[in-house]
Amino acid sequence: MNAPGGGQVDPKRLNEAWKVFAGQDPAEVVREGFWPKMLKFVARVPFASEALAAFYCATDPATPTKVKGMLLAALAYFVVPVDLIPDLLPGIGFTDDLTVLATTIGMLAGHITDEHRRKAREALKALKQGRLPGGIAMTADAGSSEERKNG
Repeated sequence: MNAPGGGQVDPKRLNEAWKVFAGQDPAEVVREGFWPKMLKFVARVPFASEALAAFYCATDPATPTKVKGMLLAALAYFVVPVDLIPDLLPGIGFTDDLTVLATTIGMLAGHITDEHRRKAREALKALKQGRLPGGIAMTADAGSSEERKNG
């Protein structure tokens, strides 16, 4: 997979680096913290729709594993409360998160489908109304979330 500037990105090494940095697997970080953070900050996250589309792409079984790894690492950076610029700073708090996510999405845009974007629009509408989108349930432990499986 090519990185900006023509270099190669090794998703396996990226995920291993993330585990060392954060002490957790990016998929676990996203699974536990994505929906609570989106629900709490949706009004202040200028890239909420893109983050949601990236989430739906990363959790789509049809998405290639390498793409999932890259998206999960970027989403995990958004979810983790410790980052370069604190998210609570008005106006600039999400600047670093936006940079990481926009760069990743730019590299992988061809994998984010119209269906992922449709789900993102529906989820954003629900979040702006103060509720979780259909199929998502908050668990009792530490506000984590999980997707309900239908069928």
